[in-house]
Amino acid sequence: MASQATINFLSLLVIFNLSIKISSAAREPFACDPKDKTTGGLPFCRVSLPVQERVKDLIGRLTLQEKVRLLVNNAAAVPRLGIKGYEWWSEALHGVSNVGPGTKFGGAFPGATSFPQVITTAASFNASLWEAIGRVVSDEARAMYNGGVAGLTYWSPNVNIFRDPRWGRGQETPGEDPVVAGSYAASYVKGLQGNDGNRLKVAACCKHFTAYDLDNWNGVDRFHFNAKVKILFF
Repeated sequence: MASQATINFLSLLVIFNLSIKISSAAREPFACDPKDKTTGGLPFCRVSLPVQERVKDLIGRLTLQEKVRLLVNNAAAVPRLGIKGYEWWSEALHGVSNVGPGTKFGGAFPGATSFPQVITTAASFNASLWEAIGRVVSDEARAMYNGGVAGLTYWSPNVNIFRDPRWGRGQETPGEDPVVAGSYAASYVKGLQGNDGNRLKVAACCKHFTAYDLDNWNGVDRFHFNAKVKILFF
């Protein structure tokens, strides 16, 4: 049985194929290239079919080894199915950033608009502003994608609850109030992804997993720490 992570990945892949068809011709399709006659007729490439059917078809064609290689940020290509390699890791907490390997500044795209740190923007308590910022960020992200220097997936926003200033990354978050954090996330994600049904403008990814936001403390890091959280901590 395919894991939920695999299904989520492939759902995004299919949606991106749908979305990429309306992108600039400057960027080759990530999958289902109409010039590739060997894959053009496969069900997962047919935009007329429901996303669920297309995902099911694609999962059924992948080997276990291919699925495993798709479950990392630098997903491997599957040439026999016309799927190219893809770097999922790009950042856009308060503007498109080149922190992640999926985005490169330079040439026609020397940089992007940098809005204030999230904790200051959240202090406005203005949900329409949060969404508007998301729209601007995704406009620039789409332009960079069309120019071949960015992807369509962004590990943003950061919705960790800011409990302790010693963490060191509180400026990335909307603050200590769960209600404000939830409202901010909903508005910013809406701005990033747009409102055109299955056609995502870009794909947002809220972070981080609860109890896995510690970067490195006394030799313990979030990649090797088994967090066992008691219910009272919530």
